[in-house]
Amino acid sequence: MIGLAQAVDDYLAMRRALGYKLTEHGRVLPQFAEFLGQRKERLITTRLALEFATAPADASVVWWHQRLAIVRGFARYLQAFDARHEVPPGNLLPAKFRRAVPYLFSEAEIEALMGAARSMRPPLRAISCEALIGLLAVSGMRVSEACGLDHGDIELAAAGSLTICQAKNGRSREIPLHPSTVIALKGYVRTRDELCPYPKDPAAFFLSVRGGRLSRHSVWKWFDQLRSATGLDQQTLGRRARLHDVRHSFVLRTLLGWYREGADIEAQLPLLSTVLGHVHPADTYWYFEGAPELLASACERLERTWEQGPSSSEESSNTQAHLPLSWERSRRIRPSQTRQRKDRP
Repeated sequence: MIGLAQAVDDYLAMRRALGYKLTEHGRVLPQFAEFLGQRKERLITTRLALEFATAPADASVVWWHQRLAIVRGFARYLQAFDARHEVPPGNLLPAKFRRAVPYLFSEAEIEALMGAARSMRPPLRAISCEALIGLLAVSGMRVSEACGLDHGDIELAAAGSLTICQAKNGRSREIPLHPSTVIALKGYVRTRDELCPYPKDPAAFFLSVRGGRLSRHSVWKWFDQLRSATGLDQQTLGRRARLHDVRHSFVLRTLLGWYREGADIEAQLPLLSTVLGHVHPADTYWYFEGAPELLASACERLERTWEQGPSSSEESSNTQAHLPLSWERSRRIRPSQTRQRKDRP
């Protein structure tokens, strides 16, 4: 019988070879193997799996459920080799996943976050954080996707674009860039190279203070500081504004813009789904539920349709809609002009 630690490695390698990223699995399962080792147990039982899943006493039931589900999949894999392993029933720790209601940032709040980023120290952190928030705001990218960008993924020619190769679902996609965004990113590259001419990770587009690739965990820590500096913290708002909500705000601006232009939303949604990297259109439709403004606009559109009929001039112009991948104010997305001592790698 192979050891549990080796079995974990084999299980993760097999599933990742099939295209799964298994980020949480890669953290939880080694902890589970260590948990069993401390108890000198070589077989998985339902009792042990349940004890491990609920070990973080202050965690939510949803997280307990997710931990148990991860262990359950691993137990099913091991049971194929040794029938003595028990697979925990699927109805243990039932929990209903609920999407967090997003905080919808205004343009003024995005600008305030970027302005606060410019005052961060050292300068390399300031320009990286400012440029990253700006790119998220005008592209709708996920934080992890932005951190994973390489130089070769971004084309900063006149008609700029970027290619996301490390998407959530293992698929790549291309996003066109507004000319003002191209100018802003060129400015970031120029200042970044002056501050850190010899990075530890030459391929990485966004650099950390030490010259390596930015990690999303570092970015989240920076965002915590910016929330407090701009009055967007939980104490002020009465709720938590997340960096991921910048993506939601991008979607809201895009959809509201289409409604105000009288665009054919159903025809345009596949385009928005592609830009966001959604595999299923239903994931994009959820934004209507997450933003009351969109529901109000949808109701207003429906009322106009009933009153005017399908042959109205507004409906005939719907095919002219386009995807606003940037705002005019994105010209404000520029690196800090501060020139200070260059960070050494």
